[in-house]
Amino acid sequence: MRGTRRLALAGCGIAAGLLVAAPIASADTQAPAPAPVTLSPQEVQQMCTAWVPKLHKQAQNLTNRINGGPEVSGSVANLKARANDARTKGHTAQADRLQKRADKRQSRIGELADATKQLDAFTAAHCQAPK
Repeated sequence: MRGTRRLALAGCGIAAGLLVAAPIASADTQAPAPAPVTLSPQEVQQMCTAWVPKLHKQAQNLTNRINGGPEVSGSVANLKARANDARTKGHTAQADRLQKRADKRQSRIGELADATKQLDAFTAAHCQAPK
């Protein structure tokens, strides 16, 4: 359970960083678009030196964990192995829950890839050395 909380907290951290870095406007709403976030040069520098590398590392660590083998706690392979073990012991409800968790965790890979792309776009746009 603790690993799931860490995964959720790290995901929230990445999401919070991305919301600061690049606000998302929904095209299907009638509400006016939110005002763009304006950062001072010092804030941009702090984002580039502290937050962006940290968020990149978190995204990479989560991706590595999700894609890990059956011995890696919290990986998709680990959850599927546990589901198969529970199913062979006749615990079908538990096996179904574990399988659903594995499927949901696998879907997070795309979200992490999108977050990494947004971080890369922010880096390319704002974190270049001054000329």
